[in-house]
Amino acid sequence: MSEQELKQENVAENTEELEQPEVQAEEAVADPLEEAIARVQELEEQLADAAKKEQDALLRARAEVDNIRRRAEQDVEKAHKFALEKFSKDILNTIDNLERALATPANKEDDAIKGLFDGVELTLKELLATVARFGIEPVGVVGEAFNPDLHQAISMQPTEGFETNQITTVLQKGYLLNNRVIRPAMVMVAA
Repeated sequence: MSEQELKQENVAENTEELEQPEVQAEEAVADPLEEAIARVQELEEQLADAAKKEQDALLRARAEVDNIRRRAEQDVEKAHKFALEKFSKDILNTIDNLERALATPANKEDDAIKGLFDGVELTLKELLATVARFGIEPVGVVGEAFNPDLHQAISMQPTEGFETNQITTVLQKGYLLNNRVIRPAMVMVAA
């Protein structure tokens, strides 16, 4: 090889060496920039995920508060509706006794006894009207279809004039308080 060819080869090598650091410098500058951009994108995704989770948690918390409020309102409503339940059960005995008094076979022709019966009958009517104003209703009527939710069957007997599962005799009236059974009616049912 000639000297001139050697010089050209050296110049070419030196030129390549000079170009390589520039490329490496550009790559070095590009890599941190790309890393920074990738990191920013990653952080933005994490921020979006965190925002979604926070929004979801907020919606769940609001729903839970609404559910608690609704349950509390229902509990208060039930407390108002059924606060009289114990009192109602106790007053039913008085109603039963007044009905029994009116059902006794006595000489209703006598003025003294007739006045007594009329007084008991008026007292019973007033008591029934009063309890009806507070949502207490009697259940169990002869001829009505037997309903195990409202009636308690004491016995089943074949009875003429009645269809199967029809109430033939009411032994004790049942009562509802705001459509809730406080005492089922004791009945006899046709078989």
